Amino acid sequence: MKFKETIKLIVHTLFTGIIRPLFLVAIIWGMAAPPPHNSPRKVMRFKISPTANLAVQTDQIPPSVGGRNAEQQYHKLIVQTASQYQIDPALIKAIIMAESGYNPKAVSKKGAKGLMQLMPETAEALGVEDIFNPRQNIAGGVQYFKRLVNRFNGDVKLALAAYNAGSRYVRNYNGVPPFKATRYYIKKVFKYYQQYKKQTSEGIDRA
Repeated sequence: MKFKETIKLIVHTLFTGIIRPLFLVAIIWGMAAPPPHNSPRKVMRFKISPTANLAVQTDQIPPSVGGRNAEQQYHKLIVQTASQYQIDPALIKAIIMAESGYNPKAVSKKGAKGLMQLMPETAEALGVEDIFNPRQNIAGGVQYFKRLVNRFNGDVKLALAAYNAGSRYVRNYNGVPPFKATRYYIKKVFKYYQQYKKQTSEGIDRA
């Protein structure tokens, strides 16, 4: 056997018997070994759908934007003022919920302000000095609504239409004006009204 062939045989034997297994072990170890301490690591994050496992409760009064217990906060004031003008307190609560969600600092795009969303000129005519003061706002709003009820011969639906759209539109159309926003408003107020009436009756039963 020639010398060169002997050397090749020795190298081949070493590679297949020793070096190659060590090389494979090194590759496997490199894949399994944890990354260095300062090496960035990708973390898979899962987002939970905001609608997952949430029951839609359409038969309950939604939480007000003025605070979860806002109705309780103004309850006595509403009852006192509504009783003074012989208006069902549950109806005034419903109007406030529909108008401002019990946010005493609410301001509409048209400039209506406060809990019962009085226009500044209306508030001034009613003697309301601080339109954002809950007591004054409710007093002015209830007084104004009572006037509308009397103006339309006790028809609450027409009074609500006038409160939302203005008395002249109710007179011009000889009834609820065909405004989608106004009709939706009336429907919403009556829905809240029934719910507040239910709460009141349940409270009396528990008492």
